[in-house]
Order: sequence, then C-alpha cells, then structure tokens
Amino acid sequence: MSTQANKEIVRRWIEEGWNGGDVGIVDELYHPDFTAQPMLAGHPELRGSQSVKDYVLGMRAAFPDLNFTIKYLIAEDDYVAGAFRVEGTHKGTLFGIPATGKTVDFEAVDIWRFRDDRIVERPLAVADFLHALQQMGLIPQMG
Repeated sequence: MSTQANKEIVRRWIEEGWNGGDVGIVDELYHPDFTAQPMLAGHPELRGSQSVKDYVLGMRAAFPDLNFTIKYLIAEDDYVAGAFRVEGTHKGTLFGIPATGKTVDFEAVDIWRFRDDRIVERPLAVADFLHALQQMGLIPQMG
C-alpha cells in the first residue's frame, strides 16, 4: 500500500474512530496483531483490536466531546506520524479520576506502523498530559 493510502487510513481512524466514536472500524483498520506501548505510567498497554475499542470507548466516556484536530500527517515507508490538537470536557471518570467538568486542550504526537495494509503497531505516542491535568485542576500550574 502507498504512503498516501496509509495516511488516509490514519485520517479515517482519527475522524471516524476517535472523533466519531465508531469503534466498529477498528477490525477493518487495525491488524489483529496490533500492539501499543503505554503512553505513560498507569496507561494500559494495548494488544489486539478489542483493547483499542475498549480504550477509545473509555476515553470517550470520560470526554464525550473528545475531538482531535489533525495538524499534519507525514508518511514514509510503513510509518505514519501525526500531530494533533486534542480537546474535550472531562465529564466522566478517567483512570479513577472523577469528572471535573473542566475542558482540556493539549497537543499530541503519534506514530503508527503498517503491515498488510492495516495498523499493526503504535511504537510511539506522546501527549502533553501534564498540561491536561493542570487544566483539569489536578496539578497546580507552574510559574
């Protein structure tokens, strides 16, 4: 598959999966052997398509209006890297943290690897969770 086609798969995942909450497309877009390392301590390790569905549903339960804005997608060989603006209102429990009702707005970067025309790995994901936790009032602002 071409790098452009891989970018379109990621774009579709962000728009329909994350933003639209349609986890039904996971089986189509993700390889059965998918893995993702935890983004930070306490974050779940993802293995297989069901773990992706559960993670997205859990995040959308905590942030029902969760929205990713694609800033850019870059593809090379079997990889796609993307940078995003992430926004949402914390209206449900997130990793044991009760809803704060606060809105978050932070940046994130993900890299996906493809095999057999599907996403097989997320070897790197970085998000400004410190800023999000500060916006939720859980960590004091610095400076």
